[in-house]
Amino acid sequence: MFKKKIKLSPIMTFIILTFATILLSGFLHLLNVQAEYATVSKVTGDLVNNVVEVKNLFSISGIKHIVSTAVSGFVNFDPLSTLIIVLIGIGVLEKSGFMKSFFTLLTRNSKKNTITFILVFMCLLFSLLGNIGYAIMLPIGALLFKYGRRNPLGGIVASFASLSFGTGINLFLSANDSSLLSITLSAAKTIDSNYKIGIFFFLYIMIFALILVSLVFTQLTEKKIMPKLPRYEALEEEEIKITNKELRGLIIGLGAGIVYLLIIVYMIIPGLPLSGGLLDSSATRYIDMLFGANSLFNKGFIFIATLFFVIIGLGYGFMTKSIRNNKDIAESLGYSLDGIGSIIVLIFFASLFINVFEESKIGEVITAFISNIIGGLGFNGIGLILAVILFIAIANLFCPGSQTKWLILSGSIVPLLMNASISPEFSQVIYTAADSITNGLTPLFAYFVIYIAFMEKYNKGEMVTLFGSIKYMVPYSTFITIIWVGVIVGWYLLGVPIGIGSMPGVVYGA
Repeated sequence: MFKKKIKLSPIMTFIILTFATILLSGFLHLLNVQAEYATVSKVTGDLVNNVVEVKNLFSISGIKHIVSTAVSGFVNFDPLSTLIIVLIGIGVLEKSGFMKSFFTLLTRNSKKNTITFILVFMCLLFSLLGNIGYAIMLPIGALLFKYGRRNPLGGIVASFASLSFGTGINLFLSANDSSLLSITLSAAKTIDSNYKIGIFFFLYIMIFALILVSLVFTQLTEKKIMPKLPRYEALEEEEIKITNKELRGLIIGLGAGIVYLLIIVYMIIPGLPLSGGLLDSSATRYIDMLFGANSLFNKGFIFIATLFFVIIGLGYGFMTKSIRNNKDIAESLGYSLDGIGSIIVLIFFASLFINVFEESKIGEVITAFISNIIGGLGFNGIGLILAVILFIAIANLFCPGSQTKWLILSGSIVPLLMNASISPEFSQVIYTAADSITNGLTPLFAYFVIYIAFMEKYNKGEMVTLFGSIKYMVPYSTFITIIWVGVIVGWYLLGVPIGIGSMPGVVYGA
């Protein structure tokens, strides 16, 4: 007799991973596992050695910490508040009927490849906004496919893959890129104290990557992912027609949304009368004014986006009479939150696992070990670049935070590559690329839980599992690796500019 294969729900998997992390931390602490890494002092500009060791959570003090921070860690877990608030706005759009009418109109006479390309392209551009895109684009991707009479899981997979593996493919400097750039410059100045990098240092290489990744991910979704998904029966046989009243509702809703957007745009343009109120005026770079820690735009972006959705949905609803009174408004605001209990539980255990792993410092120790390995590499040229990409990709599985990881790694990578005549800005491009190729494969990435949550929400087949969901990401990870390795090696060999005023190779001390 064959034993039935046991499938674990994502919640049970996170519970097991949490206990495994606690036990592993105790074992590694017993072995006195620790590692050194070099960072650049903000005061002197010199390299300073740091020591990080595994923290024992399999102890009285460790258990006390876990118990005492479980609730606060859950409440402060970014994906929780982001998801709930965005779902309020998405709920109004869906309950009013706007999503159904808009996406039906969009997909009715369009080729499937075209719609998928638009979704992938939009998700890649959304990486400019950081992790906020996961809460916005995953539900939109699901509804786009649903009302296009396709399995919504395909839209979720395509959206998550594009957002996670496309991290850093920006035409403009994002807030995260700006922070990484500051770290890169600090490391570069240990070799050349006068080194400078412009804000468009990666423009050319990213334009190329944006177009190439959009095309490849579209084909992957259509040829590899969609055939593996079951037919979505709910709308497969139903022909949806758009009435004149619904068309007028779309015009009114979108018109109201455009007016709202124009007001917001005006408030983020510095120097105009009564403008710039949403910016951090103390910052120097515009991107830091827009997304800096003290920027009202950054702090309130989720609310701004949600209000945008609400305005469009209400405009459509009042025009089509799908929303008539305050009772309808209240119901639409909570529409997407119906049945969200299991998602809340899932997010709780995901936050517990991530908080426990981060507290154990296991990821930082692994990253520090990798930093030492990279610092000791004896390669040059392409061999060195490939080795750096490999080790950064491995580190990202255990330490997904890009800034934390770059703080640990930059002190080794940037000087090493500079001594090999590779520019610091190209080093950051290499880091960004390598950091992205395993981004969608690790459950330690906080926004991975939103991907799992929406997979469960729209799943109509067998139970969604954590590792089963990761399998959908493997083809994207494989191809983004091939793309980035080819692009980086090709740019290095050609020696053409990667952006305005930036080259892949530079000779120092000449």
